[in-house]
Amino acid sequence: MRSVLAWLALASAGLGLVAPAWAQDGAALRVRQLELRSALADNAFGRPLVLESVQQGDRLSGEIHAVIAQPFALAAAALQSHQAWCDILMLHLNVKHCLALGAGADRRLQIAIGRKHDQPVADAFALGLGYRILASQPDYLALRLEAADGPLGTRDFRIGLALAPLPAGGSFLRLNYSYRYGLAARLALQGYLATLGRDKVGFSVVGRAADGSPVHIEGLRGAVERNTLRYYLAIEAYLGALALPAAQRPERRLQAWFDATERHPLQLHELERDDYLAMKRRELARLAAGSAAAN
Repeated sequence: MRSVLAWLALASAGLGLVAPAWAQDGAALRVRQLELRSALADNAFGRPLVLESVQQGDRLSGEIHAVIAQPFALAAAALQSHQAWCDILMLHLNVKHCLALGAGADRRLQIAIGRKHDQPVADAFALGLGYRILASQPDYLALRLEAADGPLGTRDFRIGLALAPLPAGGSFLRLNYSYRYGLAARLALQGYLATLGRDKVGFSVVGRAADGSPVHIEGLRGAVERNTLRYYLAIEAYLGALALPAAQRPERRLQAWFDATERHPLQLHELERDDYLAMKRRELARLAAGSAAAN
């Protein structure tokens, strides 16, 4: 049950259909960047990043638009690899295992979702994600990871990314995740938020306290926002390590992801640095050992 709750906490990162419909090409995505220019320049993150969330009926969604430093050609080439997405997802506290399988139209990921502490893969929840490149153009990349079904009645699980070059250099990124839930999943989520997640908040400011301090969104949308940013920071850490020799990249990604999450301790702090690094090093070593044995 704890691993199911962990999956639901992860899933409530909900990257979904918040802003206008999914941009179909690089020009449309750059138009969206212009529409968000004011918010990208002035926000609580102190960087060109906009985070939104929504709960519509039985769908939880969250979305990030951000300017990234990497040129489009470099970032798009890296993110089209489904192995890259295993490297990205493994940075998250709750992802215990990830295998990139298949080729071409049959590319997919097999991941295991569990607790934020050490856990045998066999005790985690297995989730298969289909992997699709929706568009790969000289000025636009769009891809999606998706699963029809998750645990406890959750369904229509999606992680999507779109990327386009910017005229001044760098790239504009849209990260999107959503899932639907039934009654059992709603009850499990509410149970998590009433116990393990009762003190957690998101990033959106919904009011002000008597002393003028911000009141942040709570509940399901708060959980959506926390994990949406965790996923984005994982992509950022992955891309930031590409300039290093391959053997040095995993450790750099772990260090960078943890450091980035700790800039938002109210929302994202879960483990101490040494505990996170030790856990993830063991998980990566276990994954590497399994791959070596399979080969």
